[in-house]
Amino acid sequence: MGDSYIPPRRGSIDNPLRIAVLISGGGSGLLAILNHQLSKPSCHVTKLIISDNIDSKGLNYGSDFNVTSFAIELPIIQDKYQQRILHENIVHEKLIESNIELVIMSGYMRILTPIFVKKWKGRLVNIHPSLLPKYPGAHAHRDALADGANVTGCTVHLVDEGVDTGRILAQSEVPIFEGDTLEILQERVKKVEHLLYPQTLDNYCSK
Repeated sequence: MGDSYIPPRRGSIDNPLRIAVLISGGGSGLLAILNHQLSKPSCHVTKLIISDNIDSKGLNYGSDFNVTSFAIELPIIQDKYQQRILHENIVHEKLIESNIELVIMSGYMRILTPIFVKKWKGRLVNIHPSLLPKYPGAHAHRDALADGANVTGCTVHLVDEGVDTGRILAQSEVPIFEGDTLEILQERVKKVEHLLYPQTLDNYCSK
């Protein structure tokens, strides 16, 4: 779909890729990435945290880990499409200012426009709480439970112009048990996400 992916340069321990993490909420996935990077020599390093929500608790990890962090909320204008474009333009400017080489979405609840994706395609990665192509969109856990599935999981994928349709980099399965609620399933999947995402970033950044 659209232009082909352009991957980032190969990172190394001596010259790690500079990454930005986009979040919207508590930032548990961000924390897993930051802790992973500190646990051993890494080929990627977090240099920027951006949230679309000024109340995002994940922004606090910026000061905890000495990483520049910003809340960039949507500008207040009537035209919703132009609002998205203006917002993404500000985000893009911050990424360029910080010399970011790879953008990581972790619980970022905004669908990016094709205009933004085109600028970063191949250098824009997301994690989704299902085994794509099953259950795309914002309600993956609800959809899996409603479907009566006995297994779900998480998928790390490159972002393209569609919704959760980009090239799959890695997946992990997670069982669904009888009596699971939305909250119980979400927490079980999160634990696997927090292992899979950093490991997949290691692989992608060092290729």
